[in-house]
Order: sequence, then C-alpha cells, then structure tokens
Amino acid sequence: MSDTLSPPEEGTTPLKDEPRRRRWRPLQVVAVTWTLLFVLLLGAMAGLWVARGGLSSSPADRSVDVGFSRDMQQHHSQAVQMSLLLLERSGDPEVRTLATDVLLTQQQQAGQMYGWLVQWGLPQTSSAAPMAWMTSEAVPGMAGMGGTGGMDHSGATETAPMPGMASAEDLQRLTLAAKEEADRAYLQLMIPHHEAGVAMATAAAERAETTPVRTLAQRILTSQNAELDVLRTLLQEHGGS
Repeated sequence: MSDTLSPPEEGTTPLKDEPRRRRWRPLQVVAVTWTLLFVLLLGAMAGLWVARGGLSSSPADRSVDVGFSRDMQQHHSQAVQMSLLLLERSGDPEVRTLATDVLLTQQQQAGQMYGWLVQWGLPQTSSAAPMAWMTSEAVPGMAGMGGTGGMDHSGATETAPMPGMASAEDLQRLTLAAKEEADRAYLQLMIPHHEAGVAMATAAAERAETTPVRTLAQRILTSQNAELDVLRTLLQEHGGS
C-alpha cells in the first residue's frame, strides 16, 4: 500500500475545506440570533422608557392598548420567523433586503410592546380570544377579523389562530422550499400577513387610549402599507399571484 495521497478527483472539494464550510451556517445562525436578541432588548428598553414618560396610568387588561400589544407581538414574531427561514434559502438580493428590514424592524417593535406590558404590570399573554379588542366599527369591512362587536373568527383556524398568520403547513412549505420557490412562498405568505397587520394597526391608531401605542400603531400602518406595494411588485416579478 502506498503512503502517497492521491489528488482529489475532478469536481470534488478538498477535505481541508469541509470544516470551514460546515461551520459557516452555524456561525450565521449565531450571529443573527445575537443580533435579534440585542434588537429585542433595545426595543424593550425603549418601550419601558416611553411607557414611563407617556402614561399617567396603566390601561385596563382588556383595553385596545393591551390587546394590540399582545396580539401584535405574536403577529410580529411569526414575521420574524418567516424572514429568518427566507434568509437561509433566498438568493434574490431584493427579497433578502426586504426580509432583513422586516426581521429587524418587527423584532424591535415587539420589544417595545413587551416593555409596555412589563411597565403596566400585565402578563404578556391572555385567555382572551385573538383580536377580541377589535370591533367591526374600528375597521370597516374587516368583520372576519375575529373579536367582539359583531365580529366572528372566520379569519382564524386551528393552525392559524390569528388572521393573516401562516399555518403550520405554510411554514413547512417555506422551510422545505429552495431559492426561487422560497422567494415566491415568502412573498405569498407575507402579503396577507401584512394586510392583517395593517388592519390591526388601523384599529389601534384610531382607538388606543395611550399616545405611545397610537404612535407605534401609526408607524406600523405606514411602513407595512409601503412594504405591501413592494411585496406585490416582487411577487409579480417571481411569477406569483
């Protein structure tokens, strides 16, 4: 037996490169995870600071302010999850840029809402039905959003309990998709997600009792309406509908 190492066959990768290639994905995940934790912490600190300066008293547990803060946190959390899944798969720089913006912006806003609830001395979750703080009068034409005041839960299912939320099957499809298919799936899921977010933000901007909540709701309303135009344009470019 010869001790001489044979050169790698054509088309193969030298073994010395494999550890570096295997480490790349975990390092990316760690970097993104720490970034998101840092952004969430900044948002929570900002939420605490704004709540202290903008509130003379804490809103009631079943108020618009509190319901919006809880439900929009959950809504934002899934947008962050879908954006992370997209960034692992997409090769389109425009879609990746949009997903990164969604990821960082919504993580920071979720932190703000978390901070408000801490400042108000209220739990982050509730036994109330999703969107129970919304009424059909708050957002005309959104009677399927769920909640009270003549609204039902036709916009929710067992797998997607809040309107606009992706189901478990949707998330699995995005998880298994690659490149062009992943871009298209992400855009198709984010459009109804943003549409529901706009409806929620509209209700809070009009009906919340506290200035910080109304201000953030208006910011979400403006930014997600603008992103919806981009999402629809990109989906057309990727052959979706």
